[in-house]
Amino acid sequence: MSQLTRTYGLDGVDWEARVDYPRLRTERLARLKRLLKASEMGALLCFDMNNIRYVTATHIGTWAMDKLMRFSLLPQDDEPIMWDFGSAARHHQLYCPWLGEERSRAGVSTMRGAFDPSTGRAEDVARKIRIELEERGLAGEPLGVDVVEMPVLVALQNEGLRVVDGQQLMQQARMIKTRDEITLISTACSMVDAAYDRLYEALRPGITENQCVGLVAKILYDLGSEHVEGVNAITGERANPHPHVYTDRILRPGDPAYFDILHSVNGYRTCYYRTFAIGSASRSLVAAYQKAREILDLAIDQVKPGATTADVVSVWPKAQEFGFGDEEAAFALQFGHGVGLSIWEKPILSRLVSLDHPEVIQEGMVFSLETFWPSSDGWTAARIEEQLVVTADGCEVITRFPAEELMVTGQRYQTVDGPLPTTREVESHRNRGGLAGLAEIAGGVHRSPLGR
Repeated sequence: MSQLTRTYGLDGVDWEARVDYPRLRTERLARLKRLLKASEMGALLCFDMNNIRYVTATHIGTWAMDKLMRFSLLPQDDEPIMWDFGSAARHHQLYCPWLGEERSRAGVSTMRGAFDPSTGRAEDVARKIRIELEERGLAGEPLGVDVVEMPVLVALQNEGLRVVDGQQLMQQARMIKTRDEITLISTACSMVDAAYDRLYEALRPGITENQCVGLVAKILYDLGSEHVEGVNAITGERANPHPHVYTDRILRPGDPAYFDILHSVNGYRTCYYRTFAIGSASRSLVAAYQKAREILDLAIDQVKPGATTADVVSVWPKAQEFGFGDEEAAFALQFGHGVGLSIWEKPILSRLVSLDHPEVIQEGMVFSLETFWPSSDGWTAARIEEQLVVTADGCEVITRFPAEELMVTGQRYQTVDGPLPTTREVESHRNRGGLAGLAEIAGGVHRSPLGR
């Protein structure tokens, strides 16, 4: 096992070297400072919660992730300044000594337009930033900003500041993970391993997609998850095409069921698909699963330092080979993406962009590779995803719930001749044309569902 991907408990102890949080904070900020120094920017202004966490090691709850009301400034050759949500600033003065009282300040932006423009919140933010830059002789340098609301952007420009894209700098910093970041991601994956084990036990006819989501969320929170970002539960005829959202659908015998589990441990996330068959699997679903696994393994085999994202995606089929008109229409079905403080980071791996704009794979990257394949029956499909760490000579997969072959869930049913086979067609022997007939009705051809 790689020394990079050890998994520990969530607690710190005095008798074992686990995640070193002071080191985590120090190494992240040092990496960003180096990149900022080498850039054209005089300072970096962040509103994105994940970027703020990377820069300042502060966090006030997942409820604030989409509010855009907190902001931090990292000037060249200086320490970060944090403007926080009301009393959170005082809390951080007490409990975040790496910021200190002077650098943890109260401040609030426009909150996605909830403040009326007449309140002047955008102008207040811009004025605060200009003052800090002027004091350091940086007001004439480009100001990198990650994401920004239009009134704040205009206000910054009205203060005479030249705003440039700072998101690429943040993405560059976050692309290579430190040893502690890798440990946290691996720990998050270990909790999803457990969630899939419990989900496997529960999957049987009668359970609903939303009940599966609730079950997974409870297991993760019980284990200490900070945030269950989403559980993508897709079953039955909803499997093809992929809708990317769960419903209250009841699972039935022979259904495909695939799930993506996204959650975080101290901010570090998972993106982790698995596919199951409920009670039994049709031959077409088995074949689809084998194809999804084959093209995933081919991609994993390409991953090593010095290879490119083009090398990885070149082994994946073209969109037209699995029923889509072009790569944009099939985007994210054969897909790879960095995972860290958010589920989509650099590098992006897709035939849509990677063949023409390849990125070099580097040691210390953490990303997921995910594949999809539709069944020949027209309604089932398979989806698999592995999360991996790029090592010195290849990669290590850190998602460990079994996925080499399609797994069948639920109790074994007994017939007079013994156990019911786990590979069987969904429709009965009396109704071989049923699904094809229904497909023709859906396509506008009216015929009996029995094919007569």
